[in-house]
Amino acid sequence: MLWLTLDRPRLAWHTFHDGAIYVVTGGGEQDLPGLAESSQVRVTLRSKDNGARLVEFDAPVSVVDQAAEPEVVAALAKARLNAPDSEGLPARWAAACVVVRLSLP
Repeated sequence: MLWLTLDRPRLAWHTFHDGAIYVVTGGGEQDLPGLAESSQVRVTLRSKDNGARLVEFDAPVSVVDQAAEPEVVAALAKARLNAPDSEGLPARWAAACVVVRLSLP
């Protein structure tokens, strides 16, 4: 889990893949308003042990073409816990969600 500063700090599940952070927003997944339209976002990573802030940074935001990057969608689907439709995630995300890449500084 990480925190993204949008209209307010918001907790988001994510996956780290090929040197970037990826998140899914909208369409019944996590609500991260304005993320897909942002050029950058403030990312905060906290300790799993005590919640202390480990690092903060500004990450450039880009929308992923899900059809062109199926490996990203597969990595996200694998990381998505407790999905009611785990086999149908890629199709549902393609129809109703936005996948976003947060590039590391």
